[in-house]
Amino acid sequence: MPESPRPDLAPVFAEEFDRPALDTSVWVPHYLPARSSRAASVAAYQISGSCLRLRIPTDHPVWCEGDHEPPIRVSGIQSGSWSGPVGSTQGQQPFRDGQTVREEQPTQWGWTPREGWIGMRARAVVSPRSMVSLWMVGLEDVPERSAEICVMEAFGDAVVPGESSAVGMGLHPFRDPEVREDFEAVRLRLDLAEFHTYACDWSTDRVDYLVDGALVRRVEGPPRYPLQLMLAVFDFPDRSVGADDDLVPELLVDWVRGFGDAPGAQSAG
Repeated sequence: MPESPRPDLAPVFAEEFDRPALDTSVWVPHYLPARSSRAASVAAYQISGSCLRLRIPTDHPVWCEGDHEPPIRVSGIQSGSWSGPVGSTQGQQPFRDGQTVREEQPTQWGWTPREGWIGMRARAVVSPRSMVSLWMVGLEDVPERSAEICVMEAFGDAVVPGESSAVGMGLHPFRDPEVREDFEAVRLRLDLAEFHTYACDWSTDRVDYLVDGALVRRVEGPPRYPLQLMLAVFDFPDRSVGADDDLVPELLVDWVRGFGDAPGAQSAG
């Protein structure tokens, strides 16, 4: 198991992507399939060299075409999924009031931490029309358990290649009245195309955000219930600047790890 970032923490999860296939007991290789369908939300990815490569090839479909505005294309994996029946409002991350389930999803909980150190080592290839992110959201087994801890997000139009990037981090409450909005995109002197470690240290009262082990930001009042992980690369066709339809954004993930006080350990790789 990997070395702990703090002496008082023990490893509880390690996804090293060193198997030839994605561990589907942990990861669902779809982006919010209840809002679309499994067929229409499947991730484009490959595992090689002990890395997960999420990408959006030129023929990748628009997610929830005709329903979600602005149009987006997504390749993502998530560590949990569920929904109610078709036509119900029971499901994860609705993007409009009263949204209903299009395709019923089985309940699957892979790794859903509640506090601890959670992070990834990754690099990205982006353009002004794309972004990458690691975030954690409530399971929404009840609608109020919906808040988000965004570990990192980076938009290509906020990158100075080889010099710096604005890295977003913070909290989004959504339908949780106990969590307040507290989000900021912090400009850091890092090359997004090179490997960096993005992490959060989540406790009952606060979240510390770290990049390459250095504290960047601290927020208070995080959610106090289990969250599922979401990793994804996004493309926004409406942000095209012309002659860029051939670009293929990528998120290359070396590992995802978790540390905490919970007994035992879970390994997915």
